Amino acid sequence: MTPVFAHGHLRLYLLSLLAESEHGMHGYELIQALGDRFGGTYVPSAGTIYPRLAKLEEEGLVTKAADGRKTVYAITDAGRAELASREAELDGIENDVTDSVRRLADEVRSSVNDAMRTLRADLAAAAREARDEARSAGQSVRAEYVGAHVESRNQLQQAEAVLTEFRARMRSELRVQTSRGQLKHETVELLRSGLDEVRARVNASLKG
Repeated sequence: MTPVFAHGHLRLYLLSLLAESEHGMHGYELIQALGDRFGGTYVPSAGTIYPRLAKLEEEGLVTKAADGRKTVYAITDAGRAELASREAELDGIENDVTDSVRRLADEVRSSVNDAMRTLRADLAAAAREARDEARSAGQSVRAEYVGAHVESRNQLQQAEAVLTEFRARMRSELRVQTSRGQLKHETVELLRSGLDEVRARVNASLKG
């Protein structure tokens, strides 16, 4: 995937987001704000955001203060002066963000279309396999057999899609909690035991 921000542009964009906030922002709020600007097509990781915030603090462009268990970042006068001196460049970044949103949306749309084409090809292949298996066994191809075989493959595809969606959503939520410093051992154990229970119930259904 093509990089969303050119070199050095993300730090300037972070300054612009902080300049829009009256009371500063947590790191997680900055991640959410970036995700909102990109319509959810791009959500930076904590490992991308926090090192840049640390660098901005070293340069005196932002400050940080404790707010309970969280850290609030705020732009300084030097940071506002930096923004003012690079206003034209920031306008260009805003245009690049708009282009990036469109590009990422096209990539997502393309990946979905590719997945649908793959699914249709798999279903067609399953029908051919069913006919070949019946033919090699010396049996006539029955519509019920082919239909059942294709339906079974279709259900497998849907099950894999459900697993993929669950993994993606769970991974995103776990990363958010990690960025907040709130991911606990109990949460991981709950996930493990819950998945064990689901696996046992699914296996029972398969045998039944």
